[in-house]
Order: sequence, then C-alpha cells, then structure tokens
Amino acid sequence: MTLSSFRRSALALTVAASALSLSGCGYNDFQRLDEQVKSQWSEVLNQYQRRADLIPNIVATVKGEASFEQETLTKVVEARARATSIQATPELVNNPEAFQKFQAAQGELTGALSRLMMVSENYPNLKANQGFQDLRVQLEGTENRITVARGKYIKAVQDYNVLARSFPSNLTAMVFSYQVKPSFTVENEKAISAPPSVSFDKPAK
Repeated sequence: MTLSSFRRSALALTVAASALSLSGCGYNDFQRLDEQVKSQWSEVLNQYQRRADLIPNIVATVKGEASFEQETLTKVVEARARATSIQATPELVNNPEAFQKFQAAQGELTGALSRLMMVSENYPNLKANQGFQDLRVQLEGTENRITVARGKYIKAVQDYNVLARSFPSNLTAMVFSYQVKPSFTVENEKAISAPPSVSFDKPAK
C-alpha cells in the first residue's frame, strides 16, 4: 500500500469513527429535536397571529354597542398592541428573556379577551348579534388551537431539554452549543388547559 493510499484509508476511517461518535453522543438527535421544536413553535406563533387578526373585527363589533364598558375594550386594544409589538421570530426559543416577555404579553391579551367576553354577556344586543356570535366561534376555535399548539411545543422542548441535560449527550450539547430551551411557566401550563370561556347562550325570551 502506498503512503497516499494509506493516508486516504486513514482519513476515511477517521471520518467514519467521527460520524459514529457523533451519532452515539446524540448529535443527530439534537438536529432532529431542534427542528421539531422550531416546527412546533412556528405553529404556536401562527395561532397567536390568527387570534391577533381576529381582534380588530371583535373590537369593531363591540364598539357598535354604545354603552359597552370602554375600559374593558381599551384593555383589549392595548394588550393586543403590546403583544404584536414584540417581534415574534423562531429565534425566541433560544432567548429565555425574550421568550418570557412574549409570553407575558400574550397572557395579558388572553386575560383581556376573557374579560371582554364575560362582560359581553351583560349586553343582549351583542348576544343577539350574529356577526359577534360568529366571531366568538372563531375565537373559541383559535383558543383551542393555541392550547393544542402550546401543548405540542411543551412536549417538544421537554424531549430536547432531557437530551441536553443527560449524559453523555450533554457533552455534545456543550461542544456544539445546544442550549436548554425555554418553555411555558407553571402558570402558563395551567392556563393552556383552561382557555378563555366563550359562552353561546341565547338571550332569555
């Protein structure tokens, strides 16, 4: 065997050994789970945006009720403005501080919407407004999709973080800078199982 052939063989063996080593230490798993987290987070963002897009129509409809509580309406408008002012990007999952700010803003919007829907029960004209009822149906569907998307994101992050913290894959995480990813707080996790209540009761006759 010539020196050149020996070097090529040695290089091939080194590459093969490195590939096996990376696979054994979880590198491929990190790649797969990282993409899964990104995919689930993208769906969470899509559903939050869907909700934000519904709000202007809800607000416009409610404004038609002249006596509606303006403070409640204003809080929804302001909460939406704060939530949409935060740039929602895939990179949020790699920035715990920005992630928590984003979630706090979305939580505030959830609370403001819940309050608006509860208050609207006191206005028979709104309850009898088919356009408003249609918007409520859309909102309920969106809140349910947010709940599902958040749940899938939590599971994806849990799988990723277990890998990042476990030996020996934690060594791979250190070498390739795979950081533990943020998830929802305990309060937020409780909230996903109890989305804002949307009632469809008809006004009493």
